[in-house]
Amino acid sequence: MPSVRKKPIDRKKPGGPQKGSGLKKAKTGGDSVGRCPWPTQGDPIYIDYHDREWGVPVHDDFKIYEFLVLEIFQAGLSWRTVLHKRERFRQAFAGFDYRKVARFGRREIARLLNDSGIIRNRLKIEAAIHNAQRFIEVRNEYGTFARYMWTWVNGKPIQHAWRTLSDYPPFTEEAVAWAKDLKQRGFRFLGPTVLYAHMQAVGMVNDHIVDCFRHRSP
Repeated sequence: MPSVRKKPIDRKKPGGPQKGSGLKKAKTGGDSVGRCPWPTQGDPIYIDYHDREWGVPVHDDFKIYEFLVLEIFQAGLSWRTVLHKRERFRQAFAGFDYRKVARFGRREIARLLNDSGIIRNRLKIEAAIHNAQRFIEVRNEYGTFARYMWTWVNGKPIQHAWRTLSDYPPFTEEAVAWAKDLKQRGFRFLGPTVLYAHMQAVGMVNDHIVDCFRHRSP
């Protein structure tokens, strides 16, 4: 997913924009429509993600945890790579049920390290498990993680008006503040850049470019 930035685009951002800027014309349902320029042409999984998921406000804790896990594993790679492994990640991480993942131990870690269908990185695997435990702690405090998460944008999506990829910054003040709080709570691998990508994915910000058909109705 794209992350707003005023420096060269980070191709490794979750779902991040790819090369090019401005409006892309694409076929959707037989009609030529304006779309953000970052989904890879000819990749139906990537395009469907942009058209149906990216930027849609999420309030379901299971879905929120899913994105947090995927974004941890994306660090240093392309979001497209992770997106194509998404269903295998779902199977490997108990359907992204944070309650089950929080109980993973050495046996599950060994299983994940031997699973060629996911990204086998011990630190990221351990972070996903560790963060599930911290996730539950936040739920215990706020009732739901979503309630806590949305406080960082005062309960409603921030509406941006980016026109080209060069308008996107790497992160925002909200992402920096939230990353600091998560670090204090013990979360791992969730710095400002990764968190801003998460905010874009779960609709905390609307970062479809203004000429994208999704800008007005994420």
